[in-house]
Amino acid sequence: MKEPDLIWANIPYLTDGPVAISFYERGIAMAKRPKPVHQLTAAQFDAMFPDEHACRSYLQARRWPDGVHCPRCGNPGVYDLPSRTPDGYRFSLLVGTIFENTNKPLRDWYRVIHLMLTSKKGMSALQIYRFMGFGSYKTAWGMCHKVRVALIEDIEQLGGVVEVDETFIGGLARNKHKDKRGKGGGTGGIGSGKTPVVGAVRRKGNIVARVVQNVRADTLTEFVREAVSHKVSLLCTDSWVGYKHLGDEFPHASVDHKQGEYVRSVAYYEKDAVVVGAVHTNTIEGFWSIFKRGIVGSFHKVSRKYMPLYVAEFQFRYNNRENADIFGAAIEGC
Repeated sequence: MKEPDLIWANIPYLTDGPVAISFYERGIAMAKRPKPVHQLTAAQFDAMFPDEHACRSYLQARRWPDGVHCPRCGNPGVYDLPSRTPDGYRFSLLVGTIFENTNKPLRDWYRVIHLMLTSKKGMSALQIYRFMGFGSYKTAWGMCHKVRVALIEDIEQLGGVVEVDETFIGGLARNKHKDKRGKGGGTGGIGSGKTPVVGAVRRKGNIVARVVQNVRADTLTEFVREAVSHKVSLLCTDSWVGYKHLGDEFPHASVDHKQGEYVRSVAYYEKDAVVVGAVHTNTIEGFWSIFKRGIVGSFHKVSRKYMPLYVAEFQFRYNNRENADIFGAAIEGC
């Protein structure tokens, strides 16, 4: 095999001078496509949850894997109450979950969760209403929103090579009714009346996405500080002015889309070694592509008020894309 070429690179914020870096040609470094992860199928769902008893047993095992305990005080000394009056606090399996006080069977809830998770770009409440045969659209709408609240997850700060980017979701203000336009009158981005969303993703890892008020430098910097570890190897962004101060706190590199630059090589430290990596935002833009196609194709219109719930839904699906037990992970959050 031919020895890899040496390239001299100068990294102002990492080294005092040029260093020699070796890397293989792109064809040698290409990774194999990962095998697809098979999630719960419809047949497996029917086999796992044939009746309400199976659903309750599954919820109990997921909620209390170490045995049932009191949700108020944590006391493990609990017992079933078939008929007698308890001396202490009485609670049910559903207390403290999104299923509490519901008049729908758990199997219907599970079916709704299963449909939302197995649809890559989501499923609208109207479609679920038709599929499940509920009595009203509001029932499906309320159940879907409760599930989205349960899918909100706490993500640890991202490390490694992280990409940060912002996008705008929604219709143009000029296309809205006059009393709903606000001050937005532009054609896209700032001033368009759309909802700004910012995200950070670790390559081949998790994503953190949030709805923000604006895309000014202070807002974006605050988000990056919250979502990205200061031990990150490299932080990749585009050339938006809101990211210009990130280099003061993070090893930062950017690409200039306006100049037709979408990827370039840069040297950085990773595990005390200098390596060459690609600076681009293709990973986070891939997530935006899925999210926008879901909004346009499945939901059609999402208000700013409920946008964080839809962001949480797509974030959960993305972060569990390689989790064969994504359904179980969702039930644990309920």
